[in-house]
Amino acid sequence: MNPLPPLSQFIEAALFASNRPLTLDELEGLEPDATSADIRTALDQLREQYDFAGHAVEIVELAGGYQILTRAAFAAAVERAHAMQRQPRLSPATLETLATIAYRQPVGRAEIEEIRGVNAGGVLRTLQERGLIEVIGRGEGLGRPLLYGTTPLFLELLGLRDIADLPRVEELTIALRPHQLQVDDEAGTLASVEEG
Repeated sequence: MNPLPPLSQFIEAALFASNRPLTLDELEGLEPDATSADIRTALDQLREQYDFAGHAVEIVELAGGYQILTRAAFAAAVERAHAMQRQPRLSPATLETLATIAYRQPVGRAEIEEIRGVNAGGVLRTLQERGLIEVIGRGEGLGRPLLYGTTPLFLELLGLRDIADLPRVEELTIALRPHQLQVDDEAGTLASVEEG
């Protein structure tokens, strides 16, 4: 394979050095004469180079930008080597609140508390500190409450291009339906049966 052109090399260096996805606009800033088409061509050349040479990394489009990430096939090895620093896991209450915001955004604190049935102040603060949610406006109701939405970091961590890539609620209902074990009397074996 031929050496990469200078624009592809600039993009590779920028993506490698960045700890977040870089947008097309940011990548265009690397070379003032480059167009969006030039940037996309350079990204395609990088992808081909990584695929052809069998690299353990790839260029992924997510959260409105591009980032160099480890290929999924190597995730377990990276985890075993402790090469990635992990933040503490989110509690069930925090995950419930985050899911509510993701699916209902923009959403106010009162609506979140009504859905969950508990005070959400501390959880909202935790999610903001972690950069997963942000204030995206004010409501029209009494006191013009703050409205929350998810951030690009939320999309990045879930590997989504945009919020429309979240599973539909109907899909979650089916996936989360409890299973019951049932004994087949003739064969004496167990079978999993969906409740419904």
